[in-house]
Amino acid sequence: MIHTYSVTGMTCNGCKTSVEDKLNALEHVTKVTVNLEKGEATIEMSQHISTETLQKALSDKYTISEKKERNVFESSSIQKEEKTDLQQLSPLFLIFTFIIGASVLLNYKPWNTNGFMLDFMGLFYIVFSFFKFLDLKGFPESFKMYDPVAKVAPIYGWLYPFIELALGLLFLMRIQIPIALIITLIILGITTIGVTKSLLSKKTIQCACLGTALKLPMTKATFIENSIMIIMAAIMLLNIKN
Repeated sequence: MIHTYSVTGMTCNGCKTSVEDKLNALEHVTKVTVNLEKGEATIEMSQHISTETLQKALSDKYTISEKKERNVFESSSIQKEEKTDLQQLSPLFLIFTFIIGASVLLNYKPWNTNGFMLDFMGLFYIVFSFFKFLDLKGFPESFKMYDPVAKVAPIYGWLYPFIELALGLLFLMRIQIPIALIITLIILGITTIGVTKSLLSKKTIQCACLGTALKLPMTKATFIENSIMIIMAAIMLLNIKN
């Protein structure tokens, strides 16, 4: 018999592998196939296994529930459509719009370009670190899927939200700006290398830029957002030296 279940809490291919391994280890389970994008697990079993037993096999991070069968008479026009990458990234674009708007309002009268960039970078770090803190436990696992340093030193994934928060405060409070700019170039430069490799390999992984609370796919938008911050940091650093 084959049953399809919804599984929440999966954020990366590591989670997918973990769920498959734990469920495959159960007695009477013959095969498990997990679809990370849909958040589904298809389980072939020789005899029925209760959902409670399946849940006990998984860690507290994941929640498994039996998926209701779709009504075959349901009109296809009202069936839920899969979201496109653009639709999935709409929260990211909305956040960027608010950050840009706030930075403009803080510096428009009189206009201050340097102030705009400092406020933009400060708000960027504060907002993005906030979403990472929403699931501080799950973020490192997702982050190390593409960040080169987090792969080698997992502790870096735990520290990263705190680094972002500290940088945000430095930019907004205009404290040690040169140091903050150099750190920005280093950490985002490293992350961008990992993002680029992931995009070129066409791996299907979740972007951890907004933590795991918002499930965003790794796309060119991730590369662009990092590039904007790197360019701003480089411009600011050159202006300070001049």
